[in-house]
Amino acid sequence: MSEQLTPRAENYSQWYQDLVIKADLAENSAVRGCMVIKPYGYAIWERMQQDLDRRFKETGHSNAYFPLFIPKSFFSKEASHVEGFAKECAVVTHYRLKNDPDGKGVIVDETAKLEEELIVRPTSETIIWNTYRGWIQSYRDLPILINQWANVVRWEMRTRLFLRTTEFLWQEGHTAHATQEEAIAEANQMLEVYASFAEDILAIPVLKGRKSANERFAGALDTLCIEALMQDGKALQAGTSHFLGQNFAKAFDVKFTSKEGKQDFVWATSWGVSTRLMGALIMSHSDDSGLVLPPRLAPIQVVIVPIYKGDEQLELLTQFIQPIITKLKAKGISVKFDNRDTHKPGWKFAEYELKGVPVRIAIGPRDMENGTVEVARRDTKEKSVYQVTDLDLKVEHLLSQIQDNIYKKAQTFREENTYRADSWEEFNKILDDKGGFIYAHWDGTPETEEKIKEMSKATIRCIPLGNKLEAGKCILTGNPSIQRVVFARAY
Repeated sequence: MSEQLTPRAENYSQWYQDLVIKADLAENSAVRGCMVIKPYGYAIWERMQQDLDRRFKETGHSNAYFPLFIPKSFFSKEASHVEGFAKECAVVTHYRLKNDPDGKGVIVDETAKLEEELIVRPTSETIIWNTYRGWIQSYRDLPILINQWANVVRWEMRTRLFLRTTEFLWQEGHTAHATQEEAIAEANQMLEVYASFAEDILAIPVLKGRKSANERFAGALDTLCIEALMQDGKALQAGTSHFLGQNFAKAFDVKFTSKEGKQDFVWATSWGVSTRLMGALIMSHSDDSGLVLPPRLAPIQVVIVPIYKGDEQLELLTQFIQPIITKLKAKGISVKFDNRDTHKPGWKFAEYELKGVPVRIAIGPRDMENGTVEVARRDTKEKSVYQVTDLDLKVEHLLSQIQDNIYKKAQTFREENTYRADSWEEFNKILDDKGGFIYAHWDGTPETEEKIKEMSKATIRCIPLGNKLEAGKCILTGNPSIQRVVFARAY
């Protein structure tokens, strides 16, 4: 099956596209720029959802749901917000169809024009803050800690499955606070939630940082982010957390009465991750044979493939295997027993390798006689023979080893592809020859940042948190700089 994949070294973009489709994660839909997430791909997304949702609730957040449609007038209330999203908005103008008088199907009923156009949700700050105005009167109503699992639409010209589609799935947190300090603490807290999720569950090492003013979320005073490095040397923004100040509260007149009896505008945050994490997962770990899934995320952690001839052997093997399955499941390990008679074992091995199942166990009649099984791990492709006694403990330990190994491999790759550049020539040579994260000086002006982007197609991915001050000269202008920032070409 891996022969169906274009090798990464030959065409990384095509390898990614092949893998998403061949591993049954997603496919393009009949709607331009939109995708169908297939059951196996959605199962991985569900695992992400479940872990993130648990983390959100542990930090005091509750789930709610807000409308898909947003009145156009809401977007005009926060100037920088509408400027940031105006070019990506899908607009609903009519509410009815009718039969074409010429018999050519259906057409829009021109008499059914909406009094006010509706925007299909690109993000929910406006509709949520309009709602919060009715929820908040005094400090007793604060904080409001809400998360929403939803879909959004941002009209994209060039799309790629999971990485950039017109419609995608995500979660968006929207919180309201009585003080600036509380809101900033919330934004920082959620960045840490995202970072620990990415590293502990996805096994992706991330840089935590702050976006430059040019890269900041539209309507935010500060945007924090986690940035990951893909195997082709490009960066991918894996999550963002925004301190919105009082911008949206002022735009929608959301005030509260403080303990001292004074009226003030509410302080806000928003934060989110999306199905783009699926792309990050694929491009961080997978190889020319297919997916490589971290055990903590894999929908199937262990697959057991019986090797047999005839129904009688299968029945004996099944009786032998069932206690193994019971013990593994008792450890919280997800197991699939593939006893299909429609495919040969070799075909199944290739299928589960392509789908990234962390551990494969093969058992034949001779194994049953010896009380052994053959265990293959997906990350290194190593095979071992294990005794059936205490197999559950051994597999549990092996899954933990695989999780750690996948993370360390990605971490080593990032370290080996992180550079420092002190001149424009050196900066461009690294970008063209190697890619990766580049720590370089920038004079701090939006104009210079934009010129660097135009000339090199590299952007400031973040100003790392805890960044040490270091006097230097901007790689482009030669003007003074107080610190290095992280540049990269990015998805």
